[in-house]
Amino acid sequence: MTIHSEEKIVDVHVRSGVYSSDTIFDYSHGYIATRLFSRNACFIMKIKKEIIPDLQEIGRLAFERETMRDVYSPNNVWALFQAGNSRLGHLKDWILYGKHIENLCTGLPLYELVATEAPTNGDGCASAGIPSILGLKICEELVANEY
Repeated sequence: MTIHSEEKIVDVHVRSGVYSSDTIFDYSHGYIATRLFSRNACFIMKIKKEIIPDLQEIGRLAFERETMRDVYSPNNVWALFQAGNSRLGHLKDWILYGKHIENLCTGLPLYELVATEAPTNGDGCASAGIPSILGLKICEELVANEY
C-alpha cells in the first residue's frame, strides 16, 4: 500500500493468484476503483464518509497495523454490482473519476458498485481493498428473470 498524501491517493496492490487486485482510493475525486484480475473488470464506488475512512485514518490504521502486529480485524465494506450492466469508460467518465482511475481501468468493463449490508452467504464475493485494514467485498447482485 502506498499513500500519496499530496495527491490524496491510496494505491493498493494485492498479489494472490486468482484473488489479485489493484485498488485506488482517489479522495480528491471521491471514488474508489478496484481492478479484479479474476474478472478482468473494474468496479467503481463513490467514497461515502460514513463507511470509508478518510485518508488520514487509513494512514493511522496502516501505521498501527505495522507497529502492533496483532491479529487485526479489518472493517469490511460490502458492495453489489449487476452483471451485464457494464460499460467502457469515456472521456466524461475519466474527467469524473480522475487520471489515476483512468490509468487503472482504461479498456476494461466498468461496473458501478452500490454499498450494501453483508449478505447471509458471502462465499461468492470477491475480496479487494486494503488487507487487514479495510476489506472491500464485491458481490454480484442476483436479479430474478421474469418470463
